[in-house]
Amino acid sequence: MNFDRNTIIGFVVLAVLFVGYFFYTTKEQQAYQREKAKQDSIALAHQPKPDSVAARRDSLAADSVARVSTAGGFGNALTGTEQVTQVATNLLKITFSNKGGQPKKVELLGFKGPDSTNVKLASTDFDKITYTINTAANKTADVSSFYFSGGQVTNNNGVQTVTYQLQSPEGATIVHQFVLKPDQYMVDFNVIINGVPQLLTGNTLNLTWQYKAVQAQKDLAYEKQQSHIAYREDGDYEDASAMRGGNETFEKPVNWIGIKQQFFNTTLLAKNNFTSGNIVWNTPTDANDKTVVQSIAQLKVQLPAANSATVPLAFYYGPTDYKILKQYNNEMSSMVNLGSGMFAFVKYINRWIIIPVFDLFRKFISNYGIVILLLTLFIRLIISPLSYTSYLSSAKMKVLRPEIDKLKEKYGSDQQQISVEQMKLFREAGVNPLGGCIPALIQLPIFFALYSFFNSNVALRGAPFLWANDLSQYDSIAHLPFAIPFYGDHVSLFTITAVITSFAISMYSMNSTPDQGNPVLKYMPYFFPVVLLFVFNKLPSGLTWYYTVSNIITLALQFVIQNYIIDHDQILAKMEANRRKPKSKSKWQERFEQMQEQQKKMQDVQKRGKS
Repeated sequence: MNFDRNTIIGFVVLAVLFVGYFFYTTKEQQAYQREKAKQDSIALAHQPKPDSVAARRDSLAADSVARVSTAGGFGNALTGTEQVTQVATNLLKITFSNKGGQPKKVELLGFKGPDSTNVKLASTDFDKITYTINTAANKTADVSSFYFSGGQVTNNNGVQTVTYQLQSPEGATIVHQFVLKPDQYMVDFNVIINGVPQLLTGNTLNLTWQYKAVQAQKDLAYEKQQSHIAYREDGDYEDASAMRGGNETFEKPVNWIGIKQQFFNTTLLAKNNFTSGNIVWNTPTDANDKTVVQSIAQLKVQLPAANSATVPLAFYYGPTDYKILKQYNNEMSSMVNLGSGMFAFVKYINRWIIIPVFDLFRKFISNYGIVILLLTLFIRLIISPLSYTSYLSSAKMKVLRPEIDKLKEKYGSDQQQISVEQMKLFREAGVNPLGGCIPALIQLPIFFALYSFFNSNVALRGAPFLWANDLSQYDSIAHLPFAIPFYGDHVSLFTITAVITSFAISMYSMNSTPDQGNPVLKYMPYFFPVVLLFVFNKLPSGLTWYYTVSNIITLALQFVIQNYIIDHDQILAKMEANRRKPKSKSKWQERFEQMQEQQKKMQDVQKRGKS
């Protein structure tokens, strides 16, 4: 084993880890698409033929009769005219409807969607929240089918309350109360029921929440990949990818369920917990369908044995921002994917280092591209001891290069003997052959932490820098008329700058190391930048900008340290002094050298046998 081989191993390990990491984040999408295509084919085969106009008219008439029959004492509320009420805070604008007494459309005033209008949540015809009530003997109906009265807005020191009422002739009442507060994305939703034993069987509120998350980013496929179904059951946070259809059953108390897109989430909370329930979800694969994920949750709330009860619920409509969600102290902040799966440990790097430093810089600087540059400088300063160790190791290897070349001339093609002699040379000179690649491997967690950070930091959404319109998404200087496998249909300039600077680092490193005897090993370091070209092209431009800056710093430091800081003559003198000192071998060195000697003897035996 020599330095050249360890350098190559370092590059190979880096490439494998990068490829493995991004394969891990995309494999669920591919599996889902295969399964969805299969299910769509089955559904299409069993789809009934369209009814005739007359049949549809008869069906609607029958449905209307059935609805009137099940309405019971609430029949008067079955018909009416939809009336909407708009309420706005400095963060939200919510349109409420008297049909079902619930939100009809939610707009986030501080964020724009792909169509340049406000980002909308819970704003499709599919979205609703409802529950079943007893309307008469052996008759039930969903409250979403009734027209509530009220809709008045009261304002108390900026706190706005919208109230809807539904009342039966027997005196049973249902009140839906929504409370909006300034500077809050959380909307309180109180269900106040008078006549619980008459309206709810077994004093159990069976709640149904339907939600459709629609596209909020320009890259729908990537947004789906970053989306999750999240919930907190029995005090523990859990989530599941939204990429494939799935379901979860809750047998323990559930505090909240959230549909998390890349940068936004809509979450239903029960302040006293849901007692049990389940959720099912699916994601359409039709390219023309802008749905990220569609879900239906069935949740139970057990009420006390009393005539009247209040069910305190809440909705969160807003950004998936770590600091905002952290204030609720209920693990909603875990929806911000700062590290998951086998890389979950990097979330602590983000929480304790990256986020505080990033937030500190953005307090004083409005340009997020400059903030990322300063963040890069900070990170490089923190890891500078590791970097210096790597550069010092490289300088020592450069000093030893003439002697290594002599070993190769002396032993020719006998690679085994060259390795044995090089290990002796390194030990005599006090050189660690792994000194160059170990620091690079230690820095990998920082990169994976930043990958999660840039994919989840809503502050970068819509932030322009240089030619990039949005640092939270890939930059594009050209759109291709076709898609290249694993690359895409666009050209990211920041990806190109990251690849070019990575290639320059590889060339610089190879020029400072001994010549490679094996052509494959010689050109292997250049393979890593090519991998980055395909991996980085769809990643956030904030990340590729960071990588570009980091690479430029690396090149500058290597040049300055190698040419102006490290004294090669002094290093050579120290190495000569180390050679004259008596050396004590570690057990590992002894075993390693014994293994090399055995391999050498086996090779000699094999050669004599062939001759």
